[in-house]
Amino acid sequence: MKDTVEKRLEKKVQFYETVLNNMLNGVIITDLEGKVIFFSESYGRFLGKDPKAQIGLHTTEVVENSRMHIVAKTGIPEINHAQRIMDHDMVVQRIPIKDHNNKLVAVFGQVMFEDVRDVQVLANKLSILESKVKLYEKELVNLRASKYSCRNIIGKSSIMTELRKLAVKAAKTNAPILLMGESGTGKELFAHAIHHASDRQAAPFVRINCAAIPKDLMESELFGYEPGAYTGAGNKSKPGKFELAHQGTIFLDEITELPLEMQPKLLRVLEEKELERLGGTRVTKCDFRLIAATHENLEKRVREGLFRQDLYYRINVIPINIPPLKERKEDIAMIAQHLVLTMGKECGTNISGISPEVIRIFEKYDWPGNIRELSNVLERIFCSIEGVEDKICVEHLPVFFRGLARKPSPSTSIILKNIREDSEKEALLQAIQISNNNKNQAARLLGIHRTALYKKMKKFDIPLIHSKS
Repeated sequence: MKDTVEKRLEKKVQFYETVLNNMLNGVIITDLEGKVIFFSESYGRFLGKDPKAQIGLHTTEVVENSRMHIVAKTGIPEINHAQRIMDHDMVVQRIPIKDHNNKLVAVFGQVMFEDVRDVQVLANKLSILESKVKLYEKELVNLRASKYSCRNIIGKSSIMTELRKLAVKAAKTNAPILLMGESGTGKELFAHAIHHASDRQAAPFVRINCAAIPKDLMESELFGYEPGAYTGAGNKSKPGKFELAHQGTIFLDEITELPLEMQPKLLRVLEEKELERLGGTRVTKCDFRLIAATHENLEKRVREGLFRQDLYYRINVIPINIPPLKERKEDIAMIAQHLVLTMGKECGTNISGISPEVIRIFEKYDWPGNIRELSNVLERIFCSIEGVEDKICVEHLPVFFRGLARKPSPSTSIILKNIREDSEKEALLQAIQISNNNKNQAARLLGIHRTALYKKMKKFDIPLIHSKS
């Protein structure tokens, strides 16, 4: 039995010695009198000494400028101290070892760096890393910051002047905001501007389009998930949009598309400002400001049972109703000019203005797509203009807008009918020209039957020129 215990102890000692011998830098252990009781092979190789021959010697006989015996007396550790050994300035540590009764029994010494210059190299690397981290943090702030401020809300109409003032006032609070308006009126622009004008502007602005996320992924997108929470979740956790928006703003666009079963969960997060990830058990506190947006009539959705009434009241604390472009036509000239200057810089062109005739044409149109449609039309014009033009004129407009110049001020239905017919006729002429009068090929280009092509040519009085078909 005794032999077995001794063998076990011997194996343990051999194991610990193997560990210490394999440590990259030198290790020395002394007793309380400063005599060496262990000297690693790596330290022996560095000093050119036989490790076993050092056992029992006083530390000052083995290592020059040693302070192991002093630490044994004081019991005070010396961490990352400089020590000159063999004409090298080294960095070492000397640690007093105590037993379970807190009694000092030995001193552990180790060379941390064989050359002080290594410490300087490490310090330089750390300095570079710190600089990179600061740079990346700055870039991250820029990336997640809002794109627009209140200066980007263009318009001189009285309603837009009042809305800009309301946006600034709303930004000073933490109350939820509901942005309402037709598609393309600038709801996201207002959301960015409010965030930019708030005390949260340095924190994230997180946008999520509720209409663009599949219903079965909505909860994990908003609240995050833990590994294995659902099939396909993977083995890593993921924070949700609310966590990412901590101390910032979360913008829920098209909030009416939020599934009915998700609405009570959103209500709880809004009221409690805390959430649990999907598949998780830990409650996370979130400090965020909510801005929601919709182009639909939310009150009607509530009456229809498609949107919770309590959630509607919770998000509709500060309502901002953005009017369509047709109700503020005095803003069209200013908005169009702003868009032209922006696109001109982006495209590197000389175009910087719009002729008064074009503005008058724009003001005749009702713009069902609002500012987004106006921007789309101008972008199309920029792509088609050739030469060194410095402003947009009537001849640069798409054919259906040119048609408006000849009409006093027709109703929207007549305008749309003329637009459709002019566009259709122009498409027919182009297809016939491209196909070099081949009716079969022209019909294929237009995606219609040859018989339909002839009917349309007759409708628009396009001559039946001799065909190659």
